[in-house]
Amino acid sequence: MDAVVWIVLGVLLAVAEIFTTTLFLIMFAAGAFAAGGAAALGAPVAVQALVFAVVSALSLLVARPALRRHQRSSLESGEQPFGLEAIEGSTALVLERVDADQGLVKIDGELWSARSYDTTQTFDPGQRVRVIKVRGATALVWQDDVSSAGELPEARG
Repeated sequence: MDAVVWIVLGVLLAVAEIFTTTLFLIMFAAGAFAAGGAAALGAPVAVQALVFAVVSALSLLVARPALRRHQRSSLESGEQPFGLEAIEGSTALVLERVDADQGLVKIDGELWSARSYDTTQTFDPGQRVRVIKVRGATALVWQDDVSSAGELPEARG
């Protein structure tokens, strides 16, 4: 019966982690599953609690920092960006007029719908633009020529 209680606690903690995404509760879930294993092997309640505490503490001290390191974005860690991180900051070629409402650009050979990051700007076909942010399947773009446009805006999260 003790094993079932530990497993239920582990499942509840794992489900709660899905909603928090902090990689904190999952460490206690691992401890609960380990205590459930000890209970299934017939360990007394005091040993089960000790297994829970030790596995949870070790998970927090050893596994969580490693997981957090891998969770950082590639820009923060200095690694080669991929996916949307690789697109943000890249240049694009305007194929159809880009304004606040519509547009089409080519980014690394792929066609993307685009909107002007600054709603007062418009870009004509053939112009080069910089991708500032990606929202869904739409690239928000800014004038690529830094010398004539001034500073690029900071990408907002």
